[in-house]
Amino acid sequence: MIAIVDYKAGNLTSVARALEHLGHQCEITDRPERVRAADRAILPGVGAAGATMENLRALGLDEVLRNDVARAGKPFLGICIGIQVLLDQSEEDDTRCLGIIAGRVVRFPAAVDGRPLKVPQIGWNRVRQVRPHPVFRGVPDNTHFYFVNSYYPIPDDPALVIAASDHGVPFCAAIARDNVVATQFHLEKSGAAGLRLLDNFCRLKL
Repeated sequence: MIAIVDYKAGNLTSVARALEHLGHQCEITDRPERVRAADRAILPGVGAAGATMENLRALGLDEVLRNDVARAGKPFLGICIGIQVLLDQSEEDDTRCLGIIAGRVVRFPAAVDGRPLKVPQIGWNRVRQVRPHPVFRGVPDNTHFYFVNSYYPIPDDPALVIAASDHGVPFCAAIARDNVVATQFHLEKSGAAGLRLLDNFCRLKL
């Protein structure tokens, strides 16, 4: 069973519908014991880093994700805000995050070369595969995925970046380390390519 972590954010049902369409059994849950018992966990959603972490801590899900999922070696997928809170710290609300991946989250600049930059980034953007990873199996390089983000992650170890994109500046679009994979783009809103990545994650053998 795949646990979709419910920390009172939006977009969880879209992920559940995508998984069900792909034939994978899943459950939206805010219960630590259900996440602990799951075979895999997905942390999706939209929202601000501060509120996300506040809700995860209040529900006791932060320690479960750190210790019983990430450190325990279970496949763990973060989507959108789910990639950002994996890192140590976010500029958004000056938030201390999960600390599963060393690094920080920064806001897109207000301007590039003297020209205003539209923030948040909303819409389709090309994603470059920086290094091979099984989650991208069957997905062509430079495929477009759907983004909604004002911030982006910068892991301390650049070797963890598996995909990148550009919005005024180059930025990390996906990271992977051992059992942990995360994307800044929305898999559940990215059509056939997003579904392929989601299915690849569900079939990862670690």
